[in-house]
Amino acid sequence: MSSPVQIFGPVISTYVRIVEIVCEEAGLAHEVVPTPAHSPENRHPFGKVPVVHIDGHEMYETVSIANYIDTAHNGGALRPADPVRRAAMERWIGVGNSYLFPLFERGLVMPYIMHRYAGAELDKGRIAKALPDIAKTLSFIDLEMQRDGAWSNDGFTMADIFLYCILRGVELTPEGAAGIAQLQVLPLWMVQCRQRASIKATRWESET
Repeated sequence: MSSPVQIFGPVISTYVRIVEIVCEEAGLAHEVVPTPAHSPENRHPFGKVPVVHIDGHEMYETVSIANYIDTAHNGGALRPADPVRRAAMERWIGVGNSYLFPLFERGLVMPYIMHRYAGAELDKGRIAKALPDIAKTLSFIDLEMQRDGAWSNDGFTMADIFLYCILRGVELTPEGAAGIAQLQVLPLWMVQCRQRASIKATRWESET
């Protein structure tokens, strides 16, 4: 029996969970080795997470890791074969990583994480400042899904995994949950994702 995939990073981490879900989809045993982002044990050259040990290799950068797992162990099942559709999937992953995650994480998710798990006072000022942009961005996503399905027309793909994990952190805050609930399509997609076995298997403690 091969050793489980080792995923080094915080237990509560969007990008750690992405790798966990991709492992579940590929049927790979895996374990999270709790490692703070900027600790000496974390060997990512830029202090990010996760770092992954798999098949005798040490890898970093979540997109690269996820694509390797899907190619080497899942027959590419999480990526559309059609080049145009694959480009759309990759575009939405890029949007999630470059625009959605930084906005949501800094403006809403991280203040609640620091409050709930580190005992810091909730930074209501930061949240209030970010909420208009967060609301506008959530509306943009919902309108794109209404218009042409955005990334969701090709079944369950890598884009679903990245975007679900990014948006789930938002949904676990009071302001984020209220904002998503007002939309038309995005809440339904979130519910559908939650029914998938790989997503159920990787739930954070705060979800249970």
